Amino acid sequence: MPKFQVSLSYSSSKLTSLCHILSVNPFWTRILYFVFLSLLGFWGLNVLEPRTDSFKPRKFDLFFTSVSATTVSSMSTVEMEILSNPQLIIMTILMFIGGEVFTSMAGLFLSNFISEKNNVIDDGEIELGNPKPENLNPEQLAQNKGETFNNGEHLLYHSIMFLGFVILGYLLIVNILGSATVFLYISFVSSARSTLKSKGLNLFTFSIFTTISSFTNCGFIPTNENMVVFNKNSGLLLVIIALALLGNPLFPMCLRFSIWVMGKCVSKVGDYCDYLLKNTREIGFHHLFTTRRSCCVVGTALVFVVVQAVLFFAMEWNSASLKELNPFERTIGVLFQSVNTSQAGETIVNLPAMSTVILVVITITMYFPPYTSIPFVKDEKKEQQNQEKREGKTAKELLSQLASICVFVFLICITERKNMKEDPFNFTPFNFLFEVVSAYGNVGYSLGYSCKLRLKDEANCVDKSYGFVGRWSDAGKTVLIVVMMLGRLKRYNMVWKFS
Repeated sequence: MPKFQVSLSYSSSKLTSLCHILSVNPFWTRILYFVFLSLLGFWGLNVLEPRTDSFKPRKFDLFFTSVSATTVSSMSTVEMEILSNPQLIIMTILMFIGGEVFTSMAGLFLSNFISEKNNVIDDGEIELGNPKPENLNPEQLAQNKGETFNNGEHLLYHSIMFLGFVILGYLLIVNILGSATVFLYISFVSSARSTLKSKGLNLFTFSIFTTISSFTNCGFIPTNENMVVFNKNSGLLLVIIALALLGNPLFPMCLRFSIWVMGKCVSKVGDYCDYLLKNTREIGFHHLFTTRRSCCVVGTALVFVVVQAVLFFAMEWNSASLKELNPFERTIGVLFQSVNTSQAGETIVNLPAMSTVILVVITITMYFPPYTSIPFVKDEKKEQQNQEKREGKTAKELLSQLASICVFVFLICITERKNMKEDPFNFTPFNFLFEVVSAYGNVGYSLGYSCKLRLKDEANCVDKSYGFVGRWSDAGKTVLIVVMMLGRLKRYNMVWKFS
């Protein structure tokens, strides 16, 4: 055999082995992806200089920040205004390529690449559950339409490829329009513009950063106070609410609607659109739901928002965080807070000052994962059960999320036992629980740290705007890094359903 043929055969064998590895266990594929991005992001944040020469964040805190941005968790151990404009750009990139919409799109393209090399359609996505050949019958679909396809896999392959491009278009359009809207709003509203100017933030970077952070449901904002400094800018809050919803609970419905519109407007892709819409369950793509299930996801998200809004109106209407706002601004603020509790994790209120009831409700809301849906109709409950069977999941084989959270809280109590003894009013079990649930849910809320609650009054204690985890030991922060990683991948080992 000629030398070049041997080399080609060897390379093909290696490529086939790589494709097999990527398709066997998407959990490990994706965790390697996030670890690689986190290390790359840490390198970028570390080589770039912060805004001030007087203080430079510790390398471990920069790595923690990189992991937090990559997993779209927005848990913070450094103040955001310390970061320079180039560092903010690095974080923007990490949030964008670490977000669920981007990884699902990349997973589709990778899946098709693996399928082409292996000459089989399998579940090789990064994130994902992909179509399985035994569940699909594209030739029968073609016959039902009075058409004939010579190769059923050809239709499946190109339909999935088309779905990837639809997601790409959705991703770019929403983020570009969102960034332009934020940019124009701040440009024309003097109060928002002056706030940004006083903090020395670049308007263009702030617009893109905030848009991507909101759309990916990360929650980072370039200001130390998050969105508190913009609590009177109701227009900006409404834009962020829309971005947070479009990036999470509304995404499946918008994706399905986009496919339907493309099928009606572009005849060349009509077959692909029709195939995707009629074979949603068989394809098994995590974000492509049936119309009924999409409505259930949106309805459940609406229930959560309404419940929280009612409680906020009843218990926090005259709170210190809202008392300076007029009724309209308060209403928008309450809506903003209610949406972000289970979505992006941005805030306009001082969370530690909230009532205990509100904090408990927030903790419970953060506990539920994305796409939690109440089966409002019997068919929906049956569909969820069928989906679990297709994914090979049974309750006995899966790790309980509650048990995982308890284990992580226990580990953190061990790593922070010295602080719990010396500073018991800050280092409380509930504060640990709140932080862990927030990190596991990739929400980013934190109760922070207060020097006033210390038993020993120390002159060098200064309140900082970063999260409670910023006061932990490196061992405790390492545990939370693991929590953020596993939280980002929780759908691989969790079953969520209402009985």
